[in-house]
Amino acid sequence: MDARAGNLDELDAKGHRARLRQRLLDAGAAGFHDYELIEYLLTLTIPRVDTKPLAKRLLHDFGGIGALLGASPDSLRREGLTDPTIAALKIAEATALRLLEARVEGQPVLSSWDALGHYLTAAMAHRRTEEVRILFLNAKNMLLANEALWQGSVDEASVHVREVIARAIALGATALIIVHNHPSGDPTPSTQDIRLTRDLVEAGRHMKVTVHDHVIVGAQGRTSMRAMGLI
Repeated sequence: MDARAGNLDELDAKGHRARLRQRLLDAGAAGFHDYELIEYLLTLTIPRVDTKPLAKRLLHDFGGIGALLGASPDSLRREGLTDPTIAALKIAEATALRLLEARVEGQPVLSSWDALGHYLTAAMAHRRTEEVRILFLNAKNMLLANEALWQGSVDEASVHVREVIARAIALGATALIIVHNHPSGDPTPSTQDIRLTRDLVEAGRHMKVTVHDHVIVGAQGRTSMRAMGLI
């Protein structure tokens, strides 16, 4: 490619970015395709290059915008992204999660169930590893703490039950909701999930800590054990 062709390509990229920016400022994100949102994020750290092909490839490789933004830095590096570009994607994820989390804060959790579900799905559904979080609640069902207590499966239930109840007592919690993700995408409760939940309900009953629910999230949706009649 000669210098003149290179200059024209650079001018085309600048013009395209300017048009994307103007659309965003004039009308907000409504009407943007997922690849356009990622494309614009990439332009912040990749100058003088058409980032549309890269945006489309990343969305294809990771299976969508949620999985892409939730991907680990190591997996993004394997796609050839630099740390500044990875940071741009991760700050977008952090901002989205903070917005969803803000819709739950300061309200009784059980009365903002849909907002909580959206937050949990965004935070956990696309993780490649299993993580178990506990939402600890006070007597008014207000959120006291949202903590990831362990990574990995819910096996060794007796160990985890003691850990959860001990933490609830330390926080002064009177109720809790257990949440974990299935990296397979299928949110159907496993035998281990059901056993852990029932052991936790029983242990909580003795310590006056109510287990409101066990929510499982995955790329295919989320399930509530209480809604399924398992609690």
